[in-house]
Amino acid sequence: MQQPRLTIIVPCYNEEEMLPTSAKVLGEILQKMIQSNQLNRDSCVLFVDDGSADQTWALIKGLEQQSALYCGLKFSRNFGHQNALMAGMKVAGETSDAVITIDADLQDDPTVIPEMVARFKAGSDVVLGVRNDRSSDSRFKRWTAETFYTVMRKIGVQLVPDHADFRLLSQRAVTALMTYSETNLFLRGIVPQLGFPTTKLYYQRKPRLAGESKYPLKKMISFAMNGITSFSIAPIKAILSIGVVISGVSLLMMIFALVQHLLGNTVDGWASLMTSLWFLGGVQLIGISIVGEYVGKIFAEVKHRPRYIIETDDYTATQQPAVLTKKIQP
Repeated sequence: MQQPRLTIIVPCYNEEEMLPTSAKVLGEILQKMIQSNQLNRDSCVLFVDDGSADQTWALIKGLEQQSALYCGLKFSRNFGHQNALMAGMKVAGETSDAVITIDADLQDDPTVIPEMVARFKAGSDVVLGVRNDRSSDSRFKRWTAETFYTVMRKIGVQLVPDHADFRLLSQRAVTALMTYSETNLFLRGIVPQLGFPTTKLYYQRKPRLAGESKYPLKKMISFAMNGITSFSIAPIKAILSIGVVISGVSLLMMIFALVQHLLGNTVDGWASLMTSLWFLGGVQLIGISIVGEYVGKIFAEVKHRPRYIIETDDYTATQQPAVLTKKIQP
């Protein structure tokens, strides 16, 4: 039986320090699997350059010249991590029986890739890499991750805790994923909605070997907000609840002031009045900003602008249609 063709998709943004190590590790894993007849010899590693400002693309071009195991895709500018993943899956999904997405820092353990492929062969269309040990992360990062998953669970969004973007998808899973046309992507929430046979593969998260994280606190907060507002209207409902509570408190305060007035007691209300005004003003601004977040998403969606623009596609030029190992429904 023809072995499956696998494409490992690696989004890259200013990864010149880490890329040589990533390419070496992933290339060796892929080569061993090809030599042991676990994969088709046309399997490869696809690096997606997300508008890097350093020598990332030059390194990718050098890797292409060294070995047919490597190929590259280059954006015209920075379009974001999630769009880089989608672009890689879109171009590779047409010629691959399965794709695996993994970040260039290799903190997600690439040594479990053979097991991912084994589970794909056993019938799983989706294999989720789940971290069972995050001791290499800072205490603050672990706390923010736990808080994020707790909040998402509370508002009714079903995510797989400690699963990021390290996963295997079959060709039909990729095809189904491409039907999701929203501009604001949150793949961790979309993939579980596909409904195909899914398994979890646990691994230990590793420390970053070189370079710096491309997800500082500001970007992590933005990513979390995008996830929350993409899958739930709970924040808008929370505004109503807060409004009801504040109205109830205001009514009680009004009754208290009226009773004090009837009893002849003079209440010095300047401090309480100013405090109330500032508090209510803050609540209103928060409410407006939450609504504005949703309106902004709607504005971005209705413009129907492209998610990304590909400047150079070296993958499509070198690949032939996949020889599927099992029947794939469109």
